[in-house]
Amino acid sequence: MMEQAEHLRKRFRERFGTEASIFRAPGRINLIGEHTDYNDGFVMPAAIDSYCWVGISPRADRRLVIQSEDFGESFEAELSAEPPRPRGRWSDYPFGVAVILEKAGYHLRGANLLIHGEVPIGAGLSSSAAVEVSTAYALLANSGCAVDRVQIAKLCQQAENEYVGAHVGIMDMFTSCHGRAGHALLLDCRSLEFELLPIPPSVELVVCNTMVKHALASGEYNRRRTDCEEAVRRLGEVLEGIRALRDVNLEQLERHREVLPERIYRRALHVVAENARVKEAAAALRGGDLARFGRLMFESHNSLRDLYEVSCAELDVMVELASKQRGVHGARMTGGGFGGCTVNLVDAQHVEEFQKKVPAAYEEATKIPPHICVCLPSEGAEAFA
Repeated sequence: MMEQAEHLRKRFRERFGTEASIFRAPGRINLIGEHTDYNDGFVMPAAIDSYCWVGISPRADRRLVIQSEDFGESFEAELSAEPPRPRGRWSDYPFGVAVILEKAGYHLRGANLLIHGEVPIGAGLSSSAAVEVSTAYALLANSGCAVDRVQIAKLCQQAENEYVGAHVGIMDMFTSCHGRAGHALLLDCRSLEFELLPIPPSVELVVCNTMVKHALASGEYNRRRTDCEEAVRRLGEVLEGIRALRDVNLEQLERHREVLPERIYRRALHVVAENARVKEAAAALRGGDLARFGRLMFESHNSLRDLYEVSCAELDVMVELASKQRGVHGARMTGGGFGGCTVNLVDAQHVEEFQKKVPAAYEEATKIPPHICVCLPSEGAEAFA
């Protein structure tokens, strides 16, 4: 990691002629609990050892100059002026964070920023949250502002909701802030209480990137959220105190199924059952029952494919191939869907074999070379001296 920090410092000096303070924030993998976060539900993510890095130095004015190494572009705007409208480009993510921090009362100092991302874009590993959280840490430190990690996660979520226009939940930002090496987080997305769950050293998290991202992903994500809101509205007419699908159990959903159109019922069934799976998976992990945990991962994928309809042919092929490999406890799509990655819980002794067999079989089936790597559960956002 020292090499990455030194590389960014060198590039910063070349671009801005000054020394930089360095910050980083990780992407995340989600073991189970998909599309439950924006329903006030339960999730089980882990931060991963793939980061967004930000170099920053103060300016004498109130201007932000943001350079992206990945896109080879820069963006500039005054903090003191009416913020420019979102452009629908990479700059909306870091600049949106600045807009929301200012709106929340943090008087930011002008700054030069250089951003370098390691988290693959569009892979379902939350590259956007890594950019937002690392930018927030950098801007706040540069301005002498102190804020706790929970507040940073909330403000970064607000930036993506209000400025970028993606109606995401808080899981990605919270995990990027609170990750712990060797652990997953059991997170209650309503109370934001969480429990650290050790991942046994006998298994590894293998991430398989299908290398596809279907264009309908962002619009369909927002439509799924609208479907869930409609389910809550209709169920609220027959069940008291319903604020989110988190408040509905399977028995209640089945008893009042007739108030929901078929598509809305299927969306709600996934979310309600997925919340139950997350709780059961946490109990399995605490008890060291990896076979039970893996079965729940496969069940989660089937539900995302059949009820929530956010999988795709490539993800399904990848999960099916994984299910046939030795040492695989479970596999499922991870992230918003319509492409991106699967996460696989694999016995450490069989990981090398998995990494040889699955890519060859996937490329034979789809004609697409995948990218497969082991992700280590890692620490959350931090300053990097």
